[in-house]
Amino acid sequence: MNFLPEKLTITLWDFSWYTRTGPGQVFEDLDRAFAEAVDRGYNTVRICAMPFLLFGSGLPTDDLAFQGLGGDYGQRTRWYDLAPSKGMNGRDQLVALFQAAERHDCYVILSSWEYQQSSSMSADRRWWDALRRVPPEDRAVALADSLADMVDFLAERNLSDRIAFVELHNEVQVGYLADVLPDGSVRRVLGLQESLERGIDRFKSRRPDTPVTVNYARVPVGELRGFPRNADVAVFHPYVYGVLDELLDVFALRDPSRPFPQELARRELLRADAPDLGEWTPPAEDRWRLEATVVGPREVYVHDWCDPEKWDRRLYERYALFAAQMTSVLELWIDAAADLAAQRDIPLVFGEGWVGYTPLHGRFEEGPVGAEICRRAARLSAAAGAWGTIVCSNAAPHHPMWNDVALQQEVNAIFRTASSS
Repeated sequence: MNFLPEKLTITLWDFSWYTRTGPGQVFEDLDRAFAEAVDRGYNTVRICAMPFLLFGSGLPTDDLAFQGLGGDYGQRTRWYDLAPSKGMNGRDQLVALFQAAERHDCYVILSSWEYQQSSSMSADRRWWDALRRVPPEDRAVALADSLADMVDFLAERNLSDRIAFVELHNEVQVGYLADVLPDGSVRRVLGLQESLERGIDRFKSRRPDTPVTVNYARVPVGELRGFPRNADVAVFHPYVYGVLDELLDVFALRDPSRPFPQELARRELLRADAPDLGEWTPPAEDRWRLEATVVGPREVYVHDWCDPEKWDRRLYERYALFAAQMTSVLELWIDAAADLAAQRDIPLVFGEGWVGYTPLHGRFEEGPVGAEICRRAARLSAAAGAWGTIVCSNAAPHHPMWNDVALQQEVNAIFRTASSS
């Protein structure tokens, strides 16, 4: 890892680097995307590299096509607002990304979102079906083999020196990797440890020269002992939610066991022309996509049909009730993550954060409150000795926040120039 930057300033390109490559889309020109990233102070991109699709599924990948969740469904929801695309060679796109990274002196964190949502954006369900066919107890090893094949592929083209490190999967306790656990398991981090360690061992047996790890949603402070003992990097996503959690709870957006408060939502969140929740579904031929993504129908509905000003106004009006809690959680999580990394003697990276999943056109994360959270998180990350961090998850070419160049330059400079405690 000696050839890598002293600090990684990360922008989250997720799966968008292959789902948005059509004419006029933000990743049509990868050189432009990297040049804009460097101008904003980034030196690293973090991606879903679709390793299983490209190297493990056995499916043809020379003419890949992508789309949204079906019709107008999801077209105002972050990540899913896709125009149909076609004709992309997946392995060629991977090579093009790495070649552009090399030209702009940037690095790549290879990960996978495939057991969370990537396949829901494929033009057909074959990728999703191939993922599901892998027995749950074999999925971490299957990902490890796919990623090792990918690194071999890049090494053959003299591009593997652009890899910062490899993650077997994104947010391992949130998605279908957790199918290996008994129904109702609460301690997912502990329950997944053995499976993930087997996957990491498999990758290390094939590519001992490439750092490998997994990452976790939030920072599971009650289960950090379950972090894989053979991981090379400690990676966490400190989404503190707070005031956003209250909104999710009041409107039962992630709890389908409770009634959805339709009339309350109409008064406080939705546009005047919003249909009822039950009326908003994708076309019948696309409904498999709802199973292939971890974002639930209620959340898509409200993100599609909310008035962004109403959404943001509610968060601002109630933020004072949660400000101290959100600050405390952020500090605690970063301290706990840093302590684990120090105890294991491995680098610490924050690959996503800081507030949570918000509507595409919401501005809370880059507004006066959210921007200050980004600044604070950068200072805390640096003070904790983190190797890498982000401005926030919405600071990427496919989100409106990309246009706030000054904020990204400022926050990246804070992290780069601040010293650790």
